Amino acid sequence: MKGLDLERLRAFLESPPLTGTMFAGGKSNLTYAVTDGTTRWVLRRPPLGHVLPTAHDMAREHKVLEALSNAGFPVPKPVLLCTDAEVIGAPFYLMEHVDGTIYRDAALIEKVDFRALTFTLVDTLADLHSLDPAAIGLGDFGKPEGFNARQVRRWKQQLDASRSRELSGIEELHARLATDIPAGGPGAVVHGDFRLDNVLVSDQLTVNAVLDWEMSTLGDPLSDLALMLVYAGRPLLERDGRPVAPVDIPGHPSLDEIAARYAERSGRDVGDLNWYVGFAAFKLAVILEGVHYRYTKGQTVGPGFDSVGAMVPVLVEQGHRALEGK
Repeated sequence: MKGLDLERLRAFLESPPLTGTMFAGGKSNLTYAVTDGTTRWVLRRPPLGHVLPTAHDMAREHKVLEALSNAGFPVPKPVLLCTDAEVIGAPFYLMEHVDGTIYRDAALIEKVDFRALTFTLVDTLADLHSLDPAAIGLGDFGKPEGFNARQVRRWKQQLDASRSRELSGIEELHARLATDIPAGGPGAVVHGDFRLDNVLVSDQLTVNAVLDWEMSTLGDPLSDLALMLVYAGRPLLERDGRPVAPVDIPGHPSLDEIAARYAERSGRDVGDLNWYVGFAAFKLAVILEGVHYRYTKGQTVGPGFDSVGAMVPVLVEQGHRALEGK
């Protein structure tokens, strides 16, 4: 199996023979379902090729999962961390398998109360931001002070490191973002990539687990909200093999309703999100450009990577429009 040698993993775990499959959907860290026939786990490892090692730090993911799990927040409970790249070819960790549905198919979404599900996601995000990092063992997980300024610099560095083509307007978008950076309020644990298909949902539309914590840190919680709003308008779901945006599916609340629900649940001021939405569009553009870069280098695994590059210019344009209040 590309990216995971099950026999080497079996020897390391001293377990019975293992079988495994790779989960679809991920465009960065690779995720596999693994079982010995009795117990089921999920294994996470970095992509086959990447630019910034800190973006794929298995120890950080393991740490935040352990802290949040102990605090009662819905995440998979981590089982084992291995930082020795010699074992399977990269650092990795195992976590418990959690049942639930990941909503990527619009036809499946249309069978449930999508408005209620979306508000449940908003509430879950607000609950995450309500946790006291120091109280749950994550006081040293990041530096909230200056978070937004560091994010602007960091994602420009990521862009420069994965640049493989000309992207009209992206340099100008970065320059505009860098000229008027909000100081931000009190820091919180931020997920960094919070969206519908990073959540396992029960049949009762409750959240069983929030997944994919590779970009989590301590920072400005409005960055998570803004990215959720950007994702809502992007065609990242599928209907009959064609892309569709969550906001275009019947029942999805408006972006203003999402922001209002978050404000009510969190008690935070969301009156001026323009900069945050502009930066979220820039960040997502850089993330997808990195995926496109790895695709051109033959370093991706699975289908769907050939169309990622086309999303980047659209996001750059959205970032400019957001800064103009449009």
